[in-house]
Amino acid sequence: MTDNGIVNKRALVRRPGPRLPEGLVTHIARTPVDLDLARRQWHGYIDALQAEGWEIIEVPPADACPDAVFVEDTVVVYGDLAVIARPGADERKPETAGTEATLASLGYRIARIQHPGTLDGGDVLKHAGMVWAGLGGRTNASGIEQLSALLRPLGAQVIGVPVSRALHLKSAVTALPNGTVVGYGPLVDDPAVWKSFLPVPEEAGAHVVLLDGSTVLISARAPATRALLESRGLRVVAVDISEYDKLEGCVTCLSVRLRG
Repeated sequence: MTDNGIVNKRALVRRPGPRLPEGLVTHIARTPVDLDLARRQWHGYIDALQAEGWEIIEVPPADACPDAVFVEDTVVVYGDLAVIARPGADERKPETAGTEATLASLGYRIARIQHPGTLDGGDVLKHAGMVWAGLGGRTNASGIEQLSALLRPLGAQVIGVPVSRALHLKSAVTALPNGTVVGYGPLVDDPAVWKSFLPVPEEAGAHVVLLDGSTVLISARAPATRALLESRGLRVVAVDISEYDKLEGCVTCLSVRLRG
């Protein structure tokens, strides 16, 4: 299954909880989060997905976990297999139970990253049978080795890539529908990992969500990147997620796209 071969457009999401402003920050200074604004922005994100034909499936709230809204980190979905993550931050480990129950109810086969492995879903970038896994602060070598063993029978090749300048791999790079990887240069350890790499002028522009084979979702904070992508023939949908930026979040973190 390829990232642009979107068949059934379903997205897992999880509402921001009351402790969102307490979320972890690692590579940036902490700034106050406006919870009411964050809730409105979350609804705006959901509205944008629905407007593009995506069915929304809500994972049960995890209000005791400040970062639970970043549901992408809890799982890696490939074909009919849901690999339940083992977050690198201990505070986030309870987030996975709700995601696992939801995906099991949808008929996905379940596998789990086990100790001593750690893996965050935000460290995993997939396209056309290739899976790049960020080896850095939240994901370790054991987690990547386990992911590789689980996905190999499905025809996927997993490659570990270094991540030292950003929270997750997908904080630094994502892929366009044609497989070109876009990234913000100062956050990318080794652009040569990808055969086709396009630097973007804004950090927020490094994060794209594929909505269909010619449409991407990006942050409203990346107008120059939007223009760049539109010049390459893509249709761009922009959403404001300023409060999630303050917690090192991005447009990819807020959903798990189930494309097959």
